[in-house]
Amino acid sequence: MAGEKVVATNRQARYNYEILDTFEAGLSLRGSEVKSIRDGQIQLKDSYADVRRGEVWLVNAHIAPYSFSEGGGHDPERHRKLLLHRREIDRLSGRIREEGLTLVPLRVYFKGGRAKIELGLGKGKRTRDKRRSIVERQQQREMDRARSHRR
Repeated sequence: MAGEKVVATNRQARYNYEILDTFEAGLSLRGSEVKSIRDGQIQLKDSYADVRRGEVWLVNAHIAPYSFSEGGGHDPERHRKLLLHRREIDRLSGRIREEGLTLVPLRVYFKGGRAKIELGLGKGKRTRDKRRSIVERQQQREMDRARSHRR
């Protein structure tokens, strides 16, 4: 995708959840957090987004402290506000409440100099669905290998 620099992806999200819809949100960050994210010092594993009092918050995302910041920088585990339009927040909160879905961060990237996060509205997979995904992935690898050997 042109103009986007992907910094981090949450590979476990697509394994643990069936992603039904995706949304782009801005991140409300401090200066040391932005510099740390530019260095790729962010982990999305086990993180999720939560709707509280009409606002969306990113929970459990770890942004390592920036090594050159003065005054200690920032708290690595703090909850960060996500920037979405009111209509999007209302739609998301309704679907989460009614259908029992989860907001999962899929990737963090910079677009036009601004930090953005791609959120996926997902439904948790059962163990048998995860096994099916593994088998399908292995079969695809074997087919790709067979095609490459034929050439």
